[in-house]
Amino acid sequence: MPGTGLWRTKSIEQSIADTDEPDTKLRRNLSAWDLTVFGVAVVVGAGIFTLTARTAGDFAGPSTSVAFVIAAIACALAALCYAEFASTVPVAGSAYTFSYATFGEFTAWIIGWDLVLELAVGAAAVAKGWSLYLETVLGYIFGKGTKTSFDIGGLTVDWGALIVVVALALLLALGTKLSSRFSMVITGIKVAVVLFVIVLGFFYIKGANYQPFVPPGSTGSSAETGVDQSLFSHLVGGASSSFGVFGLLAAASLVFFAFIGFDIVATTAEETRNPQKAVPRGIFGSLAIVTVLYVAVSLVVVGMVPYTDLATSAGDGSHKTLATAFAANGIDWAANIISFGALAGLTTVVMVLMLGQVRIIFAMSRDGLLPRGLAKSHPKSGTPRRATILVGALVAVAATFFPADKLEEMVNVGTLFAFVLVSAGVMVLRKTRPDLPRAFKVPWMPVIPVLAILICLWLMLNLTVLTWLRFLAWMALGVIIYFAYSRRSSLLGKRLRESGPVEVKD
Repeated sequence: MPGTGLWRTKSIEQSIADTDEPDTKLRRNLSAWDLTVFGVAVVVGAGIFTLTARTAGDFAGPSTSVAFVIAAIACALAALCYAEFASTVPVAGSAYTFSYATFGEFTAWIIGWDLVLELAVGAAAVAKGWSLYLETVLGYIFGKGTKTSFDIGGLTVDWGALIVVVALALLLALGTKLSSRFSMVITGIKVAVVLFVIVLGFFYIKGANYQPFVPPGSTGSSAETGVDQSLFSHLVGGASSSFGVFGLLAAASLVFFAFIGFDIVATTAEETRNPQKAVPRGIFGSLAIVTVLYVAVSLVVVGMVPYTDLATSAGDGSHKTLATAFAANGIDWAANIISFGALAGLTTVVMVLMLGQVRIIFAMSRDGLLPRGLAKSHPKSGTPRRATILVGALVAVAATFFPADKLEEMVNVGTLFAFVLVSAGVMVLRKTRPDLPRAFKVPWMPVIPVLAILICLWLMLNLTVLTWLRFLAWMALGVIIYFAYSRRSSLLGKRLRESGPVEVKD
């Protein structure tokens, strides 16, 4: 029937017009510098402070730096596609909004649901890491043994993660510009700490620790096997995805988590002055800065200690961090500084991930795919406070009560899927709407988008079998919600039923 198809698209013009609705209008007060700060704030965090050491110890050894380069290439290719879309459609919602304009409502819903997996689960995962560093810092102050969690009837309650999520949700509700200023200060601190790590750690590098650069594949009791090994190694008959070539590829898929966030810059396009120029600059500026920092840090850390000392099973079996490498060299005072810096650094990661999630919920609610009340902006702060409270509550529950294991991989598969759709969407929109003004264009079309799609699919194949099973279950739940609620409540669907078919794809 007219106006009820799954592939009905929302025109670019309608998306832009909706940004002027008084009740759902966001305040435009962000600059290219604000966006770059947001990008660096969210990306420099979990990857450097918590993921680098574990990846080296469990998957890739000294070749972790190569894994970061592979992940950075995938992000750079996808970033080109995001930049064109965001400069063409400067509307909140990022990949969700882009998909609505190209592939239709059902795909837009799926990608929006998928972004919940990326951003909300990512915020919860990083909040857990923040709590671990808080525990370390409190140990320096009150003595070892201080915990940021406690057990009730077999249920672990992480009060450290709860505190940071609630505090940041309140900050986001007060205003985006205020959040940007807070982020700028904290980001300056953590970048200074990262540079401190690189410079000081350089003097403790031992050449022998880089041998072998790609350790031979492991099949021991600690190796990633079965549903815990990468899907690619499982399909081609690899014994495990710990070390060796399979380990390096699995590491690239895992450290991809470290780059998640640059796409959040695109979700703030509607709140940006001159988004056509500012958004591409913010995306590329933040991605370039963090790639250099990640590669440098990974080279320093694996040069300071043997990669085997960074394994999860080494010593007490706990996850190792940047501070581990410095403590192993007897530089405890430096390890203390890193722990304080990481605590500050992870704070902005949680904040910006939540910011992105709120903007996705806001965009979906404005379209009627979620309750419209969530899209109402506050008259004073100009922020969607109801959506902020909802996201804060959901992230708080996940971070407080759910274990952190596997959360990173769940986030990765969701983000890579979003990158695939955005890269394909750029090609579709070039063909269907060549008339649209584009402040930024992806070069070498369609080579760049096709390469982005292929490398993202490749990284997805190197995630674990269990991650894929969980991802498919999450997507199935999203399909059920769409047909039970969103399809009937869609504002576009109502408009089409009232005025006849407009831009409906059969």
